[in-house]
Amino acid sequence: MILDPRTCLPKPESHWPTSAYIHIPFCRRRCFYCDFPISVLGDQQRGETSPAIAAYVDILCQEIVATPSGPLPLHTVFFGGGTPSLLSVPQVDQILQALEQQFGLASQPEISMEMDPGTFSLAQMQQLKALGINRVSLGVQTFVEELLQACGRSHTVSASYDAIAILHSAQITNYGLDLISGLPQQTLEQWQASLEAAIDLEPTHLSTYDLVVEPQTVFGKNYQPGESPLPTEATTAQMYRLAVAQLRSAGYDHYEISNYARPGHACRHNQVYWQNGPYYGFGMGATSYVHRQRYSRPRTRKEYSQWVQTLIANNGQLEGDVSSTTDILLETLMMGLRLAIGVHLTTLEAIGGLEAVDKILNCLAPFQAEQWIELPTYGQGAIRLSDPDGFLFSNIVLTAIWQALDP
Repeated sequence: MILDPRTCLPKPESHWPTSAYIHIPFCRRRCFYCDFPISVLGDQQRGETSPAIAAYVDILCQEIVATPSGPLPLHTVFFGGGTPSLLSVPQVDQILQALEQQFGLASQPEISMEMDPGTFSLAQMQQLKALGINRVSLGVQTFVEELLQACGRSHTVSASYDAIAILHSAQITNYGLDLISGLPQQTLEQWQASLEAAIDLEPTHLSTYDLVVEPQTVFGKNYQPGESPLPTEATTAQMYRLAVAQLRSAGYDHYEISNYARPGHACRHNQVYWQNGPYYGFGMGATSYVHRQRYSRPRTRKEYSQWVQTLIANNGQLEGDVSSTTDILLETLMMGLRLAIGVHLTTLEAIGGLEAVDKILNCLAPFQAEQWIELPTYGQGAIRLSDPDGFLFSNIVLTAIWQALDP
């Protein structure tokens, strides 16, 4: 996407997306915290042997080639899931060729893939790199064995180290590790140990997510937020502050509320979401944002397949939810305040006008006294949440914004 460096808004000549998210829903098992739209295959099936995966990839590619394209090529592609590393190399190639055919790829695109330890080999990784995969997000989650088991993860700590060794052998220099805090029975000492283990491995990127207990998950059925064996809110706040301190001290930029990167290695694709830019979403349960309309896909494979056939019959035309000016303003703030750079006042003024900007600044003034937020002076600059306290209490700040702007 072409971004205006001053406002972080797409330039007027480009309301078409230049980023694409590809949802691969297959997993070996469902983790106890997961409420994503996935299909469980068991430990033996993968792209080379699963008719379900082969059929899904065919339908996914049908959706891609049925989708109207814009004037600019794709600059970022993100394979998420699910477990995209369960795909065979030819299946990844099939998807990339469909994207190239329909949209084109920029000369140096960022092509990311989420991968789980124990689901890929060195040969597979080398072949994926040859196809253009140049960024990997590895779902480590924790370096504490008993916590992996408590999460229902299918890999071990040893498998995490083996996976990282494969990335190094394949010369994947741009990779990130995902970690989760606030797990059942997790202590502050265990969290610190995982952070230290991750830092020692020197990835270019680290994501630290606080556990959200969703109602329909195993955790949601077994635990109540804020109650034992989940850590207390005070402990999870300590975990967050510890991550900020340790990762910044180790040379990582805290560029987004849950994400840290070596200079120059922030995820380009995810920044499109956080800057409320347009993007394509393909696959079961995926959402796209095109021409200020959001389009959601069904969360089961059968319904998704039927949805794609309807898309083809309608010559690629969809009915989406049109975002109003207030919607866009709220979305821009809700997403943009996750970023350390915040949201520039000129961006907000361009969307909602001076009256909306005044409402926003007035409702945020009390939080400036709490030192949770930084407000610009004389109508210049950006609104930013402070680090770490502003990020920690961001839900309170965002609720106040929503109440101020809700018509």
